[in-house]
Amino acid sequence: MRIVSAASAFPQCYYSQKALVEAFGKQWSAKLEQPRMLEWLHERVGVDGRYLAYPIETYQNLRDFGEANNLWIAAAQELGEQAICRALTRAGLAPEDLGALFFVSVTGIASPSIDARLINRMRMSPHIRRVPLFGLGCVAGAAGISQAADYVRAHPKQTALLLSVELCSLTIQRDDLSIANLISSGLFGDGAAAVIVAGAERDLPGPEIVSTRSVFYPDTEDVMGWDISEKGFKIVLSAGVPDMVRAHLANDVDAFLGDLGLRRADIGSWIIHTGGPRVLEATQESLKLPEGALQTSWECLRKTGNLSSASVLVVLERFMMERRPAAGEWSLLAAMGPGFCSELVLLRW
Repeated sequence: MRIVSAASAFPQCYYSQKALVEAFGKQWSAKLEQPRMLEWLHERVGVDGRYLAYPIETYQNLRDFGEANNLWIAAAQELGEQAICRALTRAGLAPEDLGALFFVSVTGIASPSIDARLINRMRMSPHIRRVPLFGLGCVAGAAGISQAADYVRAHPKQTALLLSVELCSLTIQRDDLSIANLISSGLFGDGAAAVIVAGAERDLPGPEIVSTRSVFYPDTEDVMGWDISEKGFKIVLSAGVPDMVRAHLANDVDAFLGDLGLRRADIGSWIIHTGGPRVLEATQESLKLPEGALQTSWECLRKTGNLSSASVLVVLERFMMERRPAAGEWSLLAAMGPGFCSELVLLRW
């Protein structure tokens, strides 16, 4: 099983963090006990700018969740098609070559789901297996690779596509002055990413998926997620997320690698979800990584913010296109998310 391509797609609207702070400030500063808090929080998330699915003026006129979700459906199809086309081109494949389509998102809902709409839009095979996944949040990029790997393990002559589309801007609650919502308004951005995984009997190049592991932490559902109501998605974001990383990640990684006869020192590159500064710092501290080991994740965070499930796939794309490890090098791809849980994918280039 190999990852044969990874590709991202972003909306046309890009705003600096300063411009976004000014826009949010017009709405919230007068309502905050400490108006400087919004600017202070946005300065601390390590983001220089973010893509938005629509011009910033559009969000000021949204009336309800239904209207925001309709915009999500429209933009998700546009960005999803762009990401898929780029991934197919890089792999030298056509839409009809795909045997399965896994779609992950946690920022909107649709039935028929986005994958079904894209099958029609892109004229994929009517026999393609479709698996829409909702609710996994940030971990879904890594978990989706694991699911795609399981599929091609059972169908080694086929290829599977994972598509992530996250339009976090359409979930921001304008009436929510909680610290969690203020932080998320400065941290999360919009984007899409697609990854193609090929079975062992397909002669396609790319890093080998050697093994995967899922780890669920019981009774931690209040750490991260959504409260969903008639107003849409209200962020649940505990200050304890970095503590979860420190408490679990190193043990999870060591156990996973140990079962394969490897150690952390054997890993040449780390493909880590861009959870935010405190999460990346906790990851580096927990795994005792050398300075610069997470540089690609930091760079992606600065440029696009946290893209939820798409983030780790964008980091993967950077490695495949710009910083490809040497042949034979081990990489560990990892993300954590609601549940609370972690997903680990061991790659060999």
